[in-house]
Amino acid sequence: MKLTLGFSPCPNDTFIFDAMVNNRIDTRGLEFDFVMEDVETLNNWAEQGKLDITKLSYNTFIRTIDKYALLHSGSALGQGVGPLLVSKAPLDMAGINDFRIAIPGLNTTANLLLSLAFPGAKNKTELVFSDIEAAVLDGRYDAGLIIHEGRFTYQKKGLFKLIDLGDWWEKTTQAAIPLGGIVTRRSYDKELAATIDQVIKDSLAWSWQHYPELTSFVTENAQEMEEDVMRKHIQLYVNDYTTDLGETGRKAIYTLVEKARAGGLLQGQWHGDIFY
Repeated sequence: MKLTLGFSPCPNDTFIFDAMVNNRIDTRGLEFDFVMEDVETLNNWAEQGKLDITKLSYNTFIRTIDKYALLHSGSALGQGVGPLLVSKAPLDMAGINDFRIAIPGLNTTANLLLSLAFPGAKNKTELVFSDIEAAVLDGRYDAGLIIHEGRFTYQKKGLFKLIDLGDWWEKTTQAAIPLGGIVTRRSYDKELAATIDQVIKDSLAWSWQHYPELTSFVTENAQEMEEDVMRKHIQLYVNDYTTDLGETGRKAIYTLVEKARAGGLLQGQWHGDIFY
């Protein structure tokens, strides 16, 4: 059976999916027609129900629960992994409602956390996440919401951290930070969904078994990224929650859904299980 699959070219995603899309493991009768795109493109496609399996932001998932069921493997959760709001120089956060803020997409979990923490900060512009640091340094925006490898590069580029929204979330909720997840079509039966889940786990296990080696699939897709940054990226975003969310991970996701609903940021209702 052939399935369409979407994920980003970031090292954490290519590290997870490498073995299953490059025939390094037994894929249990499944074939994957994969595409790599930035997270906001994947989010938009998820809204359309375009792919059979896809990486997406949890902000998008909670609005596409009717289309997709969450898998137990492949997610990016953790402590100390949240998005950062940065600026060219120190700013008084009391004036955040007037800041011109560059964000990596309205549908990203980063924007959801920003909206929960500062509901009055509405002057936002969507940019590709990799363009945000330069746009802030150029003075086009007062602040930028950075994700992924930006955590490791913003200081070298001369940017100043205004707030760590992951830290804000952890202190507010005492829960892990749900950033991105892997979902599959809700129309699939439980047996197929469980098979997909297991193949992802096997793929990730293959990559860990061969680590610290990084295959060309990881390094060649991580454009303009130094190897030490790739490793930091993998070690931070690929963790025990990625292998299996477990009770702690599932609790964090349910907490995010309820916070979004309480803040009026979740449209509609879903009364079933968010998993398959």
